[in-house]
Amino acid sequence: MSLPPGQVFPPGHVWIASYPKSGNTWMRILLSNLLSGSESPEDINNLALHDGMACNREQFEEQTLLDSSLLRPHEIEDLLPAVHDANTATGTTARFVKVHDVWRCLPDGRPVLGRGARAALYLVRDPRDVAISFAFHQARTVDQVIERLNRPGNFLAGGQFHFPQQLDDWSGHVRSWLDQTVVRVHLIRYEDLRADTCGVFRRALEFLGAAFPDELAATDAVSRAVRHADFSELRRQESAKGFRERGPEQAMFFREGRSGAWREQLSNAQVCEIEGAHAATMARLGYELVTKGEGIA
Repeated sequence: MSLPPGQVFPPGHVWIASYPKSGNTWMRILLSNLLSGSESPEDINNLALHDGMACNREQFEEQTLLDSSLLRPHEIEDLLPAVHDANTATGTTARFVKVHDVWRCLPDGRPVLGRGARAALYLVRDPRDVAISFAFHQARTVDQVIERLNRPGNFLAGGQFHFPQQLDDWSGHVRSWLDQTVVRVHLIRYEDLRADTCGVFRRALEFLGAAFPDELAATDAVSRAVRHADFSELRRQESAKGFRERGPEQAMFFREGRSGAWREQLSNAQVCEIEGAHAATMARLGYELVTKGEGIA
């Protein structure tokens, strides 16, 4: 597909989807640094990639001309498919929208997120590491977060600016996105993105139909984006001026970002509880299951 000069991606709506604390923010920062083309890193609090979140109340109200605070939850849900389809139908450039919601349909079969997106990047992370990162983010105990990971039907509470986000349990969230057939999905394991950021990011760009003048330009653009989104740079910026997505009780959003921390920080019982609930999905994604006591501090 031939794109206009300077346009990297084909037009259309792309979901950046994940269970919380699985690399969604990092992927959006990578994409923003790629699109900016700047020789300086993007400001993490003012990204060029600012297409919002699926749960955004303001976008809903712009499309419906309704005050969402006056609507009942089922009335909002009934309107959401049309709102999302209207959002995906507008614009001549690519739009990258964050979503933590599980992929689900209303009783009449309409997908809550609509049918208009051209693609989705789905980021997944070992649920044993998700439990640790999510606990720090929400200032909760790891046991409380494990209970959430394992409980079908759970959600993130809404507020003044956001609707509640339906999460389901971790396995249900993963299966919902990978098994639906409405939107093309490219799976990215957080661990692979950490181990080979340039290679994994480049494959995601190829899936999205990114176009560059030549191979050298593509290599340079990817390398620059990866360098500008390095965790050391993200921590430097957050330490200097904070990060607006950081939880109110959270010391740092970009805390560690490493894979395998669960081996030192989870107990045998906690590992067994997570694996007991999600063994089939973890195996499907290539996450090694451990027997009691193996590989755990």
